[in-house]
Amino acid sequence: GAVTRTANIDTLPKSTRILITGGTGSFGSAFLAYLLENTEARVRILSRDEHQQESLAERYPAGPRVTYLLGDVRDQERLYEAFSGADWVVHAGALKTISAGEQQAQEFALTNVTGTQNVIRAAIRCGVQRTLLISSDKAVQPINLYGKTKAVAESLFVQGNLVAGQRGCKLAVVRGGNVW
Repeated sequence: GAVTRTANIDTLPKSTRILITGGTGSFGSAFLAYLLENTEARVRILSRDEHQQESLAERYPAGPRVTYLLGDVRDQERLYEAFSGADWVVHAGALKTISAGEQQAQEFALTNVTGTQNVIRAAIRCGVQRTLLISSDKAVQPINLYGKTKAVAESLFVQGNLVAGQRGCKLAVVRGGNVW
């Protein structure tokens, strides 16, 4: 029978280019550290906060393996530019504070839902091989707006495979819980 191969982060080719949305956040910065220590991958960090980028660049300076890009997942055109040439995208960009989500639902919807749809479109248009959504345990039977927006984002990613698969792109979701 056919053998299915899965991506193994520990054996990435040196030329692999990985873009992380929300790359200056807690997950993104930890994943950057992991990639730099354990792989030969080149990493692009996309975030909208230049101060956090500057702080992260003090530990992991821009250079041949690390590039910092200002941008927001709400900006479709910027995503096309940022995703161009990326092999993998890890979508960790999201608004996450539960109390803020309850008070400013429209902002959470724009970033966590519309932004996720923008990521899917950019990944497909740019031919990204693999795109991973970092979701949350809060998406399971959500009782707050944050969880609801992440549940919608998960559905968009899964359904995105109907189009992405025809173009050689794979979209996947992983739920990170408080253990992370």
